Amino acid sequence: MDELRGLILSGGKGTRLRPITHTSAKQLVPVANKPVLFYGIEAMAQAGIRQVGIIIAPETGEEIKQVAGDGSRFGVEITYILQDEPLGLAHAVLTAEPFLGDAPFVMYLGDNLLQGGIQDLVTAFRTNEPDALILLTPVPDPENYGVAELDGDNRVTRLVEKPRDPPTDLALVGVYMFTRGIHDAARAIRPSRRGELEITDAIQHLVDHGRRVEPHIVRGWWKDTGRLDDMLEANRLILDAIEPRIEGELVDSTVDGRVVIEPGATLTRATVRGPAVIGAGARLTDCYVGPYTAIDANCEVRNAEVEHSILLAGSSVCDLDGRMESSLLGRNARVRRDTSQPRAHRFMIGDNSEIGIP
Repeated sequence: MDELRGLILSGGKGTRLRPITHTSAKQLVPVANKPVLFYGIEAMAQAGIRQVGIIIAPETGEEIKQVAGDGSRFGVEITYILQDEPLGLAHAVLTAEPFLGDAPFVMYLGDNLLQGGIQDLVTAFRTNEPDALILLTPVPDPENYGVAELDGDNRVTRLVEKPRDPPTDLALVGVYMFTRGIHDAARAIRPSRRGELEITDAIQHLVDHGRRVEPHIVRGWWKDTGRLDDMLEANRLILDAIEPRIEGELVDSTVDGRVVIEPGATLTRATVRGPAVIGAGARLTDCYVGPYTAIDANCEVRNAEVEHSILLAGSSVCDLDGRMESSLLGRNARVRRDTSQPRAHRFMIGDNSEIGIP
């Protein structure tokens, strides 16, 4: 088999994570203080893939280029591929055809997280040499996903996109492996009802024309980080596996469990219970940080309690009476108690925001 290439899709608008994604690409929202996109690039590198194409959109492409760079820090070479409009995953494959050429490739949705990476998938693809290999996992709500049916020989016979009456509970995970035949299949299909070239239709075209499409069942966890609850759950799963490391300064502070404290972070009369990660330059004073919290660079937590939350760079939580939990704060956001009179709640929040007040 020829050398594999990688294709990461990073052009979606992230409407389910607004208002965070009004000002930033959803693939750059951090999980455990690392952009989600980086996990996909690292998975490619660990599987021995060196040529990686990243599909970008006009609105967020420049930001992704600036953050991910040329790929050298990951041990790969990144080529950026502009998709003018989000016309479907199969359309993204066609857009990337000049980069991919005749090479077999792995396609990875840039807002997905997959435990253990893709090395097993690549090995299975190289060993069995099917025309396509798709990742599947059982889910409790298959009606929200592309769903696969298998025959007795463990081959894919039918794919259905978000079926009202799902034939199985096997959902497509956002990782696929293809040979060059997928390009012809993508050209052969028509747009779906939502006006997109669906990758499920392209794979079904392969099946209908006698091509061998094999499943690979995911044994570990998989997360699509498109919603707040999924982001928090992915953050929890990643933090569960971190190795403790303390490189910041502790002054009269207590750190319990698996905690990472990056260089330049300062903890003063603070308690941190892991798993948690505290970013470089963060300042924690007279506060409690509970499990499954990721505090990014240059954040401040003072006279407050925070748990099971993600704080993006430069944000702050100060002088709260109660505990903030299960929350996601955008870059440079501020949450604080206002002691001025008369007592009233004062907000400046973006579109599609949510605030809960006890």
